[in-house]
Amino acid sequence: MYDELIDSGDLPLARKSVLPGTGFFLPDTLEEDLEDEQTAAALEGADVAVIADPDADGLACVALIREAYDDVQVVPEPDDENDAEGDDEPLEEPEPTPHNVALIPASPHDVEDALARVAEFGDEGIDIFVCDLAPDRYEYVEDELEAALETGASVEWYDHHQWDDDVAAAVRDAGATLVVGDSDEECSADVVYRSLEYEFGPMYEELATVTRDHDLWLREDPRSDDLADYAYWTDPAEYVEVIREYGVDLPDWVREFLEERRVEKEALIEQAVGRSEVREIGGYTVGITYGRCSQNEVAEAMREQGADASVVVKPAGSASIRGTDEFQLCHKVAGKVNGGGHPKAAGCKPDIYDDMLDYATHWTTRGAVTKQVILDAFRDVVAEADAADDEQADE
Repeated sequence: MYDELIDSGDLPLARKSVLPGTGFFLPDTLEEDLEDEQTAAALEGADVAVIADPDADGLACVALIREAYDDVQVVPEPDDENDAEGDDEPLEEPEPTPHNVALIPASPHDVEDALARVAEFGDEGIDIFVCDLAPDRYEYVEDELEAALETGASVEWYDHHQWDDDVAAAVRDAGATLVVGDSDEECSADVVYRSLEYEFGPMYEELATVTRDHDLWLREDPRSDDLADYAYWTDPAEYVEVIREYGVDLPDWVREFLEERRVEKEALIEQAVGRSEVREIGGYTVGITYGRCSQNEVAEAMREQGADASVVVKPAGSASIRGTDEFQLCHKVAGKVNGGGHPKAAGCKPDIYDDMLDYATHWTTRGAVTKQVILDAFRDVVAEADAADDEQADE
């Protein structure tokens, strides 16, 4: 396949909005081999491994742990600014890192792979942290967690998502230290901040506070949007070192970078909002749309148009579900379609894609099948909640 066919960087915005980025089209085997190399390089000589979601919350956890372990700082220079186009950039060869606290990025869908890599490439007795990640089922991580516990001196797991009680108990019974914060009150950075036996300075307290502002979608501090966007658009390693150096008040060269990227961001948001629709489900108004975009801003736009809950279906097949004070069952909806999260914010990827023809249909119909599956999940969750209320009223 010609590179230009999967490189969406130069596509007109209307087409870019409906197609996934370059990384989607790379074979899993290629990506897995590269992740093996990157993990091995990061763990070489490291005493600590931090498996974290590479969003602002997960990366703030890494910054806190590096501070607690007095890890070396490697502050990027403005000339070295990462101008990567997010998931449009081809994968790069890994470079060795001097950090004693190694960053191992992972998504909620591949935390088990990250655990397995740390078990394989980490030195005997390494301290292992898992941050801002929650398995939907214990069997997804059972073998990999056991291997990590055999390699590591300890496994400490810090999170704030909604955990199934049985899953949490199984992780603890296996030998890991698990601390789960209240998802309505804390982000994962808050959990790490209060859990580590270390006296953090005011800069790190502020980092946790501002990170929480975006992660819990409070939106009371405009700096939290800067952190979220910068974490999304730059390399995770760069983000961690920049916030360790500057805190939440990002330097001018970062803000200039953000302003440039936000021109396209706003245009993609406009595309997604323009194709949004609403459905009435059991007394709730659910907004739903499709497109490559910043899901939080699109969900906020649909909320302003009257939606109690919003769904943003992505070209890669996943979806983000956002709630409001009126609808706080997003994690229940996501749980029915191969996902999970918080009462007001969740994510999923329905298991409905058997081959590339299914994806082609997904792109050309703007996610029609995925939308229907998620809306059906909404109907089931609302019906179950109504039945539970009726049963409670009868008691």
